[in-house]
Amino acid sequence: MTKRRGLAWPAAFTLVFVLFIGPGPVLVVVPGFLAGWEVHDTLFGLEPIRWLGGALFVAGAPLLAESVIRFVRKGRGTPAPVLPPKRLVVTGLYLYVRNPMYVGILSMLLGEGLFLGSTANLTYAVALAFVFHLFVVLYEEPHLRKVFGPEYEEYCRRVRRWVPRLRSD
Repeated sequence: MTKRRGLAWPAAFTLVFVLFIGPGPVLVVVPGFLAGWEVHDTLFGLEPIRWLGGALFVAGAPLLAESVIRFVRKGRGTPAPVLPPKRLVVTGLYLYVRNPMYVGILSMLLGEGLFLGSTANLTYAVALAFVFHLFVVLYEEPHLRKVFGPEYEEYCRRVRRWVPRLRSD
C-alpha cells in the first residue's frame, strides 16, 4: 500500500492536467470552438469519412489513456513538463513509439475533424502536429538526453519518434 500512496499526488495532478490544462482543452474546447459546436456535412459528401473519423478518435483514446497512466505508475511523475517522470518510461506503448501520448491526441483530433466535417479542425490537427514535433525535438528530447543520458540514447536507437514499430525488441 505504501507504494500506491506515493502515487496519490502525481495521479491527482495528472487528472487536473489532463482534464483542464493539456489534452482536455486541446481535444474538447478548441475543436468545439473551431467547429462552431456543431456537426457539419461530411467532407466530400462521403459518409464513410465520418465513420473513419469516429474510428480514429476511438483508436486514439486508449493510446492517450495508457500513456498517461504509465507516466504516473512507472515514471513516478506526470505528463506535465513542470512535473516530469522521475524514471524513463520505456514499457507498454513506449516499446513501439516514443510519443504515444501525442500520437493518441493527434489521432483523436484528426478523427474529430473528419467526424465533424470540419476543415478548421483538420487544419488545427496538422498545425498541432507541427507544434508537437518542434516541442519534442527542441525541448523534450534534449532534456531527456540530459536527464537519462545513455539509457535514453539507446532507447532512441531502438524506438521511432512518431511511426510505431509493429513489434517490440
